[in-house]
Amino acid sequence: MQQTRDLLLATSFTLPLLAAVAAGLLIGIERGWRQRGEADGTRVAGVRTFTLIGGAGGLVAVIARSLSPLVAAVVAAGVTTGLLVAFLRRPADPAQRDATTMIAALGAFLLGLLAGAGQPALAVAGAALATLVLATRKETHRLVGALTAQEVQSLARFAVISGAVLPFLPDRRMGPYEAWNPFQLWLVVVFVTGFSIVGYIANRLVGEKKGTIATALIGGAYSSTAVTAALAAKLRDGEPGPLTTGIALASAVMYLRVALLTAVLAPSAAVPLAILLAPATLVAWLAAGVAWRFDSRAAGVKSPVPGKPFHLLPALGFLVAVAGAALLVRWAQADIGETAGAWSLFLAGSFDVDTAIVTLASLPNDAIAPRLAAVALAGTAAVNMAFKIGIAIANARWSGGRNAALALLASETVLVLTVAWGLVEFAT
Repeated sequence: MQQTRDLLLATSFTLPLLAAVAAGLLIGIERGWRQRGEADGTRVAGVRTFTLIGGAGGLVAVIARSLSPLVAAVVAAGVTTGLLVAFLRRPADPAQRDATTMIAALGAFLLGLLAGAGQPALAVAGAALATLVLATRKETHRLVGALTAQEVQSLARFAVISGAVLPFLPDRRMGPYEAWNPFQLWLVVVFVTGFSIVGYIANRLVGEKKGTIATALIGGAYSSTAVTAALAAKLRDGEPGPLTTGIALASAVMYLRVALLTAVLAPSAAVPLAILLAPATLVAWLAAGVAWRFDSRAAGVKSPVPGKPFHLLPALGFLVAVAGAALLVRWAQADIGETAGAWSLFLAGSFDVDTAIVTLASLPNDAIAPRLAAVALAGTAAVNMAFKIGIAIANARWSGGRNAALALLASETVLVLTVAWGLVEFAT
């Protein structure tokens, strides 16, 4: 019985120790390849040394778990001291001093500790990422060297917006009528600025035309409203690229997304909704094509990519608009009540069509007739389009956003007419 227990205990450490060795080996392969041209005896650490460092970290963690944490701490301190002495000693050639290899060795040891502590998958994943960072040294240096001061500042601001503010906001409803969720509201700012940065990077990589179109297609599949806010801000500043086309294209993609999501979550309403959305979808794609022709004619000489990846003020304005819309919807729901199912569905999704679809999917099958549900969902899309027209004009002003607003208005007009027709058909 004791032998069986010892065998099981030993086996439980096999995978963590193998992961620790693998972590050191991954980093060691890159470091060994990097130092392959140096003379024998001048390299501080190579493949074998890094493999042993990772394995040593795993053994230290196993000692801590099975024997004594104090003994493990002493061994870990000794290994760390030995690494520091080996790497910090004065080399014969000062140009050979390599802080990266020292940090990589300490990282391999820590990843070995992590694997031995019972997180082998996380340790190997960390080693893979560390190896990728080390292997892309030239590309990383080239990228950093190409950044402007404005781009670095914008990157720092976005890091604060998404990493230093968002995680610490309360994720619960509060305020009047419990209409506001601070986490979700600030997520709006992250989306708008994030889409703006994605578009900026795409413009740098593939050019202003392809970059803007790629941003519209990707963003429209997630949030055409956020894409509209981001691109309209660039229109106001007269930045280059087919921005009007991007705004129109994002909304055209939105129609397809709504139809697909309804087919998946609320299939009973999918066919009548597709019939209602089809004319507006066709007009939206035609409007995007017309906008592309106008943008192409107005392009002229290629302009340099702007130095500011995103604008914070329009994103904050969009947040205020969404917060006001949420308060209006909650107030209307409180007064109207939940008895009118279609109206509740309409109000729930007036400024977020996906919310209406999810709400419909959560209702009992016979709560709303499929045709009426389709009319309500098409109505939410119409209100959402009107909201985006307002955002385009507010962010780009009439002089800059006129063409974008007209492109959106084309499909909006058709959609309103089809919704009205759907209501008449349902009433009769």
